[in-house]
Amino acid sequence: MHIPENLGDLIDTARDPHKLALVALGDLDETEDGWRDTRITYGELDALANGVARALERRGLARGQRVAILAANCAEYVAALLGIMRAGLVATPVNFRFPQALSTFVIRDSDAQLVFCDAARLADCPADLPTVVFDTDGADGFASFVDPGAYDAVRPEPGAPAMFLYTSGSTGKPKGVMLSHDSHLWVARTRAAAQPPQAHRFLVAAPLYHMNALTLVLMSLHGHGTVVLLPQFKARAYISAIERYGVTWLTSVPPMIAMMLREPDLLARTDLASVRFIRMGSAPVGESLLAQIAAVFPNAKVTNVYGTTEGGPIVFGPHPDGLEPPPLSVGYPHPEVRVRLLDVPEGASESGAATGVLAVKSPAVMLGYHNRKDLPVPLTDDGFYVTGDVFHRDEQGFYTFVGRADDMFVSGGENIFPGEVERMLETHPAIAQACVVPVNDDIKGTKPVAFVVRRAGSALTEDDVKQYALAHAPAYQHPRRVWFIDTLPLASTNKIDRAVLKHTAHAELSASGAA
Repeated sequence: MHIPENLGDLIDTARDPHKLALVALGDLDETEDGWRDTRITYGELDALANGVARALERRGLARGQRVAILAANCAEYVAALLGIMRAGLVATPVNFRFPQALSTFVIRDSDAQLVFCDAARLADCPADLPTVVFDTDGADGFASFVDPGAYDAVRPEPGAPAMFLYTSGSTGKPKGVMLSHDSHLWVARTRAAAQPPQAHRFLVAAPLYHMNALTLVLMSLHGHGTVVLLPQFKARAYISAIERYGVTWLTSVPPMIAMMLREPDLLARTDLASVRFIRMGSAPVGESLLAQIAAVFPNAKVTNVYGTTEGGPIVFGPHPDGLEPPPLSVGYPHPEVRVRLLDVPEGASESGAATGVLAVKSPAVMLGYHNRKDLPVPLTDDGFYVTGDVFHRDEQGFYTFVGRADDMFVSGGENIFPGEVERMLETHPAIAQACVVPVNDDIKGTKPVAFVVRRAGSALTEDDVKQYALAHAPAYQHPRRVWFIDTLPLASTNKIDRAVLKHTAHAELSASGAA
């Protein structure tokens, strides 16, 4: 039995080497004749990863040095990721949606010695660093770089970093989260043991620089599943790929699913019966969206999950007594994970209902932030990662996300968590999505306003939204202004971009003289 010690070495070569590991799709024009895919077996992927590791070693890179990847999802991306780690180097996926100045900051901050990229991002790579281009022939191309042959993966020291994943930087410069081989081998093993991947085809459209997609791919490779990999999320291509490749498992963030549900005609004529599991994470999900998913995917079990880059993707799971979780709950603490609620009222029971900031301790918790001595490390003395996310724990021990502690704002002395207001608004039958942000107010300090995506054919008005909020929530939560938009803007991690909407709200109010 193959028991890897290096995260890049998690493919078990004793299992069927001819099974498909990856079906990597090119950019589609969303027509029948627009489909192009690259099919990579386990044997081929293993050989490519070895070839990358050999080539990196031949270049003289020292163990522990960083190698960046700046590209959209592709098969070569996965091979490079594995090969970098096999060679004892640190893989540093870079957000390709960052402006050039920010992606350059990440590459420089990580002290990367080489950059793997695709042709579309070559111009964004620092000119003084060597590059290997995935989709280019010639001396600087990936095929020319790979050095075919056998390779024994480097055995990392305990606690050695395997990856740096940079957070999106919404509150300043991106931070490099250092993740060890040990931590994410535990993640891959634990997730694969809970739901064996071998029989599944996973559709991955979230970017591989993000924990959501990256850990799913690693888990599938460890458990001998098959990943259908889109270069990036496009709703129509995502829907069509489900039927074309017999996808059984979707992993996504709620805004991606919401965008997919806005294609009712394509959904109606597409066979989606193969989907058995839908794993929703990285952002809160509302009851309305869950109901829509159930209608479109009647054969699928939907799991609402929670994880962070710093604390890992395994925090919660099923209840030990087999109890069904409430609809919006992310579950009961995983048996190998310890959780704690901070700032709960004095005298509150450790097991009863409570609300507070979640702290997590597990084998997946980060080593720390790279090169950021200016930042306090959000780890307690006894090893808990303080997430900054506020959760409610009910009497049965189920946890439900309330909101980011730093998203909370005070209006007239009342604490408002935007997520709570959004979930309430999204119970309205004419509202597909909502985002609530604060704006300044001379009397209350700040006040909530909302951006709303109507359902198709709806004639919903601003007053309708306000009245619904007043009837279904405390008055202080109701949005004082409502703007209707076609789609909510997404940040680079496919989460709703609240910063953009805050700026838009202030601009709208200034233009109307209401600010």
